[in-house]
Amino acid sequence: MSCTIAEVTHGLPRRTLAECRTFHRQFVAEAIEGTRSRMSDAHLHSVPSAFFPSFDVLSPRQQTAPFVFSSPHSGRLYPPEFLAISRLDPKTLRRSEDCFVDKLFEPVAEMGAPLISARFPRAYLDLNREPYEIDPELVEDVPAHANTQSVRVAGGLGTVARIVADGEDIYPNRLSIESVLSRIEQLYFPFHAELSRLIAQTSDTFGYAVLIDCHSMPSAAMAPGGALRPDIVIGDRFGASSDPRLTLLVRDEFQRRGFKVQLNRPYAGGYITEHHGRPAHGTHAIQLEINRGLYINEMTFQPNKGYVALAAALREIAQHLFAEVPGLLDFRAAAE
Repeated sequence: MSCTIAEVTHGLPRRTLAECRTFHRQFVAEAIEGTRSRMSDAHLHSVPSAFFPSFDVLSPRQQTAPFVFSSPHSGRLYPPEFLAISRLDPKTLRRSEDCFVDKLFEPVAEMGAPLISARFPRAYLDLNREPYEIDPELVEDVPAHANTQSVRVAGGLGTVARIVADGEDIYPNRLSIESVLSRIEQLYFPFHAELSRLIAQTSDTFGYAVLIDCHSMPSAAMAPGGALRPDIVIGDRFGASSDPRLTLLVRDEFQRRGFKVQLNRPYAGGYITEHHGRPAHGTHAIQLEINRGLYINEMTFQPNKGYVALAAALREIAQHLFAEVPGLLDFRAAAE
């Protein structure tokens, strides 16, 4: 129903003044509700306050080792705002999470090296991607400068993932580009700025820096009947992100303790390793993938009986690397 001024003010109106007043009240109510709805949608797609700050840093009282550790996929906060726009429950979303990896590496801070870890989950934003690997199947109005053609985007695992690790869609609807850019600006860039600062600080102190980017992987390939994976995969971008001697030293430390280790397959290192690994300039980056079957029940996401033994082994390996790497890289730097 609609009313015109003529209908109200000229004799024998087609609608009574009372009817028009009723319409006006309905119109105003609908307008307010529409505004609330738009505000509600904007709120739902804003970055949840639980994700601030976007990272935690465990710093030693004094940094005594030329190492920085990062855990970009171990965030385990799933606030209501995220769940409201997802079609999945928290347990399903956790399939993309590097469960407890930050906890496994916490002791390095007591031993003399900083650890940075994300607070938000990988299913919300993936820090091990370029900033603008944006999936046009998920995101509306993707800008021209975005990388929409990467293998990771094609697989649904861009900067904002379309699927969880086993292939289920995360969202029932497409996301606005504004909401995606908000995640990148408010979460992605602060984390990477702090990681870069830690690496630069380490390099200034020691003359070089070693980044260990820490991850976990499913115990078997995702395909039905997939083959079991090794215990540890060490990625150095096939020699591009780290001095090969360092890579082999890390491999030997794990093998010496009975772990089955592979180099660069199936994981050679993601964006963090590729971006920060500049061995010719004194910055070495290695991606470390740990088989989840070693330390958690992959169905319940609870630590299993191997957790304590793995944590002890990682601490021991870190101690040996802290002791051995300075001699290796100091000699290398002096020779160059």
